Amino acid sequence: MAAISEHLELRAGPLAVDLAPHIGGSIAGFRIDGIDVMRPLSDANRQAGNVLGVASFPMIPFANRIGGNAFTFEGQRYGFAANNPPEIYHVHGTAWHRPWTAEQLAPGQAVLTLEVADPSSYSYRAEQRFTLTETALELATRVTNTSERRMPFGFGHHPWFDRDADTTVEFGATSFHLNEPEGMIGQRVSLPPEVSFNTAAPLPIHWRCSDYGGWDGKAKLRFPGRGAGITMRGDAPYRHVMFYADPALNVFCVEPQTNASGAFNRPDGFGDPEDGVIVLEPGESAEGTLRFEPFRI
Repeated sequence: MAAISEHLELRAGPLAVDLAPHIGGSIAGFRIDGIDVMRPLSDANRQAGNVLGVASFPMIPFANRIGGNAFTFEGQRYGFAANNPPEIYHVHGTAWHRPWTAEQLAPGQAVLTLEVADPSSYSYRAEQRFTLTETALELATRVTNTSERRMPFGFGHHPWFDRDADTTVEFGATSFHLNEPEGMIGQRVSLPPEVSFNTAAPLPIHWRCSDYGGWDGKAKLRFPGRGAGITMRGDAPYRHVMFYADPALNVFCVEPQTNASGAFNRPDGFGDPEDGVIVLEPGESAEGTLRFEPFRI
């Protein structure tokens, strides 16, 4: 029977996944042969319920920031509270701060579900179905609009990775969104070569928080000093990757998501297919699948 659970373990061959349903429906750890390929949740962060300490959390019903904590869709204004102090804007939606219901179906399979009912903004049902094999973790996300009106949706996942000196990152993209003040993402331009990861490159030495569009659905991260790496794959709905790296921190992020950051605040954001916003009718669903493939070096 499904219930709120503090910890689920999935095991298959050399791979191990820890889930923390009560901390935002998150992944708490992911290992191959005992080697971490995502930043693991520490005991202190687990006890504190700190979702910013997990390995990866879901972004639903949209990914990244809402400028001014509001957007207007089909003549209706929707407002949101800031939810990640000291940031002044609402970020990553409402799913990552809520406990999810969990059910373990098999040693390598679990499903996490969340029901949100908010007549003033979003009502939705979200499902994360985790399937672990000896070679990969497959994560199928399904979001259903349970409100009585059309609503714009997006979703994604927010992995955190330990930053090693010899880390390299590689993913294909065709466009790049320029940064704006206060952490917002703005105009789309052709991908400048100096910020491209179309070929494997080390982590930048300067701060970066950037949206890459036209993602080719594959990102490869290598950690030679650990003797491991991970390849992430996303199917068609996942059109964007958010890349975050701060040299002052020992972590970085490569976040696959369906919508462009800032799309909900752009005048054409709901109609531009490159921005990836998914408009759902009442009762309609959208889904996408991510595949995480750890490997040894």
